[in-house]
Amino acid sequence: MIVVTDVEKSSAWYCEVLGATSGHGGPEYEQVLVDGELVLQLHRLEVGHHHGTIGDPALPLGNGVALWFQLGALEPAIARAARIGATVQTALHHNPNAHHEEIWLRDPNNYLVVLAN
Repeated sequence: MIVVTDVEKSSAWYCEVLGATSGHGGPEYEQVLVDGELVLQLHRLEVGHHHGTIGDPALPLGNGVALWFQLGALEPAIARAARIGATVQTALHHNPNAHHEEIWLRDPNNYLVVLAN
């Protein structure tokens, strides 16, 4: 679960990039599903619900966090990311430590999103 400033915008971004669907919907909380499996939860930064707030609004979002998604097919995800104008931090490359191909993106809240195959 990550906190975001705009749940619906972030949901649309992740659903497009990951080829995912919304599992909940709404302005305060979302579940992002890939093939019916929960892969990410989004929570609005300022909303506490029953548990209190999750993040500190005084601190920048995304700092020091990498969200890693292992995909079956990387090229379609890269095409979807390009279609929505996703910010590419590191272009498609081979990671010799992990022995796979990956691309690093920034989501609308500046979280680092790694797509790998």
